[in-house]
Amino acid sequence: MTMASDKLPKKSSRSEIDAFIKKAASLPIGRTTRQTGRLIFAMDATASREPTWDHACHIQAEMFAETAALGGLEIQLCYYRGTGEFKASSWLTDTTSLQRKMAAVRCLGGYTQIGRVLQHATAVAKRHRTDALVFVGDCMEEDIDELCQLAGVLGIHGVPAFMFHEGGDARAGLGFRQIARLTKGAYCPFDAGSASQLRDLLSAVAIYAAGGRLALEHFGRRRGETVRRLTQQIDKG
Repeated sequence: MTMASDKLPKKSSRSEIDAFIKKAASLPIGRTTRQTGRLIFAMDATASREPTWDHACHIQAEMFAETAALGGLEIQLCYYRGTGEFKASSWLTDTTSLQRKMAAVRCLGGYTQIGRVLQHATAVAKRHRTDALVFVGDCMEEDIDELCQLAGVLGIHGVPAFMFHEGGDARAGLGFRQIARLTKGAYCPFDAGSASQLRDLLSAVAIYAAGGRLALEHFGRRRGETVRRLTQQIDKG
């Protein structure tokens, strides 16, 4: 598969974050009845990701707080690190449990395992309704065509992948964009130094998982332009 050669920004601008968040509102409206959302939260826990992992540990509570009125949220934490280590937690329903799981993880050098994330999400979706996959990472060391094949299968099972890209690695950005497109999800680079950007992005996808498109639009009206513009990418997907 031939990839485009356009350059990626080294860090996201506000307009790019806004565009990512606005795009989610163009996803199918989804459920119209109140029920618990199900979100797979996957993170690269290799050595380069340690600062952002610490950020996420502190801000993830908002994912549960924002979705409580919509029927709540179940999150499965997944991560990879080291030499082939891949872990997936049980389904967690409160911020204390998720924070405890994340705080126990220490980032460890190793190669990326994005393919295992996609395979795991597909396996889960075959067994249980899964509303979204969130992935946070900074690089991609696997074959792009193989990842695109796995992303296509995940897309067939109706799980949009929201790919949050830390930093400016061009190869990772191109691959993450393809994964997002094939699953009808969204891609967004973010500035690793801005906890507020990551907080808004994670909260927005949690809102979508718990309440669908209409809930996300309502969230956007409360949070402002950063959230409302997530729809743009999905409109084009």
